[in-house]
Amino acid sequence: MDRDRLAQALMATFLEELEGHVAALNRELLALEKAPSPARFGELMTSLLRTVHSVKGASRAVSEGIIETACHRLEEVLAVVQRLGRASPELMELCFTAADALDDAGRRLAQKQGLADSPLETLLPRLEEAAHAPESVHRAEPKRAPAPEAPPPPPPAVEAPVPGVEGLPVRVSAQKLDALLARSGELRVAGLRMEGRVDLLEAVREELHQLRLRLRGADEVTARRMETRLAQLGRTLAADRRTLLAATSGLDEEVRRARTLPFAEACAGLERSARDLAFAAGKRVRLEVHGRALELDRSLLQSLREPLLHLVRNAVAHGLESPAARREAGKPEEGLVTLTARLLGGRVQVVVEDDGRGLDLESIRERARARGLPVMEDAGDARLIFFSGLSTAESVTAVSGRGVGLDVVRSQVEALRGSVEVSFEPGRGTRFAVDVPLTLSTLRVLLVTAGGQSFAVEGENVARLLRLGAGDVRVVEGRQTWATPQALVPLATLATVLGLPASAPRPRPSAMVLASGEQRAVLVVDEVVAEQEVLIRGLGPRIRRARHVSGVAVLPDGRMAPLLNAASLVRAAEGRTTPVGLFPAPVEKKARRRVLLADDSMTTRTLEQSILEAAGYDVLACVDGQEAWERLQAEGADAVVSDVEMPRMDGFALTEAVRGSPRFGRLPVVLVTARSKPEDQARGLQVGASAYLVKSAFDQTHLLETLRQLL
Repeated sequence: MDRDRLAQALMATFLEELEGHVAALNRELLALEKAPSPARFGELMTSLLRTVHSVKGASRAVSEGIIETACHRLEEVLAVVQRLGRASPELMELCFTAADALDDAGRRLAQKQGLADSPLETLLPRLEEAAHAPESVHRAEPKRAPAPEAPPPPPPAVEAPVPGVEGLPVRVSAQKLDALLARSGELRVAGLRMEGRVDLLEAVREELHQLRLRLRGADEVTARRMETRLAQLGRTLAADRRTLLAATSGLDEEVRRARTLPFAEACAGLERSARDLAFAAGKRVRLEVHGRALELDRSLLQSLREPLLHLVRNAVAHGLESPAARREAGKPEEGLVTLTARLLGGRVQVVVEDDGRGLDLESIRERARARGLPVMEDAGDARLIFFSGLSTAESVTAVSGRGVGLDVVRSQVEALRGSVEVSFEPGRGTRFAVDVPLTLSTLRVLLVTAGGQSFAVEGENVARLLRLGAGDVRVVEGRQTWATPQALVPLATLATVLGLPASAPRPRPSAMVLASGEQRAVLVVDEVVAEQEVLIRGLGPRIRRARHVSGVAVLPDGRMAPLLNAASLVRAAEGRTTPVGLFPAPVEKKARRRVLLADDSMTTRTLEQSILEAAGYDVLACVDGQEAWERLQAEGADAVVSDVEMPRMDGFALTEAVRGSPRFGRLPVVLVTARSKPEDQARGLQVGASAYLVKSAFDQTHLLETLRQLL
């Protein structure tokens, strides 16, 4: 090997070693800062000095003098700490800064940049000054200065333990493992495709059998021989398929095992980040990680690192109170942030929770109204914090105030085909639950069609399949909902959400109930095709932000279908959409339809009467519910449009009277009211209203379209 190649190989080895040593420095410095017992203090100091000495020797081998000098001076600083028997805040901050500077130096060298004027070179005078300052200076307790924000740590190097020489583990690049997984996935798809070939061969044999039954003589004998040979070929092909699927399943499992890393890898650097942020804000924090040993796919862990970093920083910056406020609330001065990872079937749930103040719902609602966001006035408003640009911070800092952190968390988790939910208890803390699939490469999906195209939806997000009837759909505040005894679920057509041409109305359209965390929505589709396992491919850098699409499903027959993002579809279905005709319109009668209109406001009554008459309806206008009920019995009507708050008989009572009448029990009743609370809507539908429209969002097209569908 020539000298240049040897130098490159040595540098690559040094950088890998430096990355591990920096992680060890951070881990041991954090433990040292927690005032351990004298015995533990001695162990940590010995380990820290050994680590720094190792980096110094390795940097000498690759001729990196600045790193060698910095490590020598850091050894001197640590020797001062060892003599003092404790670490002052000033020295601890200097040691943490040195660890960050070494990390930065490693990244610069990896990009073939020099270390002149780097943070490490700039730090050398401070290290020398601290190493030679009188020990009385270090014994004094200095005032805390805000610590510079440490950059997020880079993803850790991947070491995949696979059998090597004499059973020793060897290092395999992540790219090679990714390529192996892709090939094993393709083999699995090939095995699934063979299943279709076996079915096709069996169909051909059955056709030949039917043909043989109509033949006679020599032709019948020849056909029998061919049928026998086809049966033998079918059995052989089926056996080969089973062998291939068994082999590919085993290969796939082994490759996945080689790619797994403990959950602790995704948490590397989080404790340091929480510590630095708390230090700068004058807070104290302890980070606990549960489920460290849980083995997860490397790609999943790397994708979770940034969302977890945002959530931990959010917990420290927004959730935890100051030590004085925590004392006043009867809490320990040190705040607690916990991360817990667990398996739930074929998915992974990671919970980030703190014991801080909880969310300020009123402040969130106030900021949401200012930005024109929909506010529901219930506990679900906590989800507003995931909207881009919404922040409750009083000022903009390096870590908060811009309203982008939690929006980033939601978008990145949804890119993993997952969901994130938030809950809280005032004064007790906040809990974020991130739910993502266990594997990102293969998936069991439901295939559907909409607008003449095929789409795949993750099977675990489909809570139920439906055949909708006209009585299942209600119109509330101008949007369609699926009525259940427990709740009203937003309803939309998949074609409308995706911006595709709408299909012709059907008497009993197919629909799927999508679930994303606690949220539900009904999406009407043209057809439900099948459920099957598919290979998943990413969108690539050019179309990474495709709306409602998180990947591409490679079907067993080689075709591809966009993989839809369930969380994005649920949010879109929750939006205020104009009702579309799901069911065929009934044949219109030649006679004009009569609408009974009841409203005690002359202005509203006149407006609605003119709208209805302009649309071709005969209108019987009434001043209250009592008059409307009397005229209905005397003159009849095809539909009732009524206000709720009226003298003598309100709209709820009028609806109950109509529903209780043998003659008018099936008459459409549309309530148009200013009462927009969920409990009012629920009561209106409970007493039998066919639709519930709110005056604040009144649009004459909603009223006319609702009547058209109901009539």
